[in-house]
Amino acid sequence: MTTERTEPALNAGERAMLEGWLDYHRRTLAWKCEGLTDAQLRTASVPPSGLTLLGLVRHMAEVENGWFTHVLTGVDEPVYATEEDPDADFHHTDADTWEEAHATWQAEIASARRNAAGLDLDALSKTVSRRTGEPFSLRWIYTHMIEEYARHNGHADLLREVIDGRTGD
Repeated sequence: MTTERTEPALNAGERAMLEGWLDYHRRTLAWKCEGLTDAQLRTASVPPSGLTLLGLVRHMAEVENGWFTHVLTGVDEPVYATEEDPDADFHHTDADTWEEAHATWQAEIASARRNAAGLDLDALSKTVSRRTGEPFSLRWIYTHMIEEYARHNGHADLLREVIDGRTGD
């Protein structure tokens, strides 16, 4: 399967622009993982780091859930995290597969879209910031998610280069 990445519009309205950039970055992460085996997706970057592409995909499923479900709607149902291992998204085993991680990630993206649909960008989250005690606007969540993906796509680029030398934007 070839991941299609469409450049975000240059002159869209604010919501379409935010959603366009978020979708672009989602597809970029999928593209970075494309064509690799489960073993390659479990390949860590550089010791002592245990960061892998599989871990990044699992992490982004957790992040989609965290912001668009837990924070936005107030429903707290983590994907991989547990009390014993809050970073379980990064701690995969040989039994964890791309098929499961990708399906979970896509399900969380679909849930994120449903949770945000119909809300104004000024809509406030049900969960408040631990730092300020204030709720987050949907606009802030979109902006943060774009930043989160952009940062991790940089990691994904380096991981992919270690695996097979493939680079790209």
